[in-house]
Amino acid sequence: MNGTAAARRAVEWLVAVAPDPAACRREWERRADGVALLPAGRAWDVLILPGVLGRATLDVLRRCLDRPGPVLEGFDEDRVGFLVPPGTAGRWLGTGVRAAGRGTWIVVPHPGRRGAGRVRWLVTPDGTGLLTDPALLEIAMHEAAANLTED
Repeated sequence: MNGTAAARRAVEWLVAVAPDPAACRREWERRADGVALLPAGRAWDVLILPGVLGRATLDVLRRCLDRPGPVLEGFDEDRVGFLVPPGTAGRWLGTGVRAAGRGTWIVVPHPGRRGAGRVRWLVTPDGTGLLTDPALLEIAMHEAAANLTED
């Protein structure tokens, strides 16, 4: 499948959670930064880690998996967000990790184009609904933290 088809599938998967999918598509198209707000807690929650730990965790996941689930990077606060199954945010306990679930909204960049915004995809959604397993994410976080401590 080419990149355009993958981007279309990713768009469809993401806008499916929007209260008004057509309005979400318009928002992505009209905004120069290419972002829209989407509700967490429907198809996915987001676990948000400090940037250094988040990028190190993603490196560990990439060594373990063919493809991790979607991952966002935000520049304002240097954060990395892993899309995980819905309900994870309500059960997550972890120092320094923010959990966004039902009742929260996430700034999401368009998956098929590079925006000028402060959020980008480190791992773009593929449209299949693939998410990061929270248990595997926790193990990867521990390994990443240990590696960072050693450095």
